[in-house]
Amino acid sequence: MSVYKIITLIGTSPESWEKAAAAAVEMANKSLRDLRIAEIEEFDIQIENGKIMNYRVKVRISFKYEGS
Repeated sequence: MSVYKIITLIGTSPESWEKAAAAAVEMANKSLRDLRIAEIEEFDIQIENGKIMNYRVKVRISFKYEGS
């Protein structure tokens, strides 16, 4: 029997939504073990002076929970 915990992160990139999602997963991988699934919840872009500054994605990431 296994239990998984889910957290939500927002990744950003000036280049693409794909790189924004990858940034979120890479950051989660630095502090969490046993990452399982990453699910994109939402896409948006940050605009300044009519130009796209950042692509942003809200990512739900699940990982195996080893609570005490």
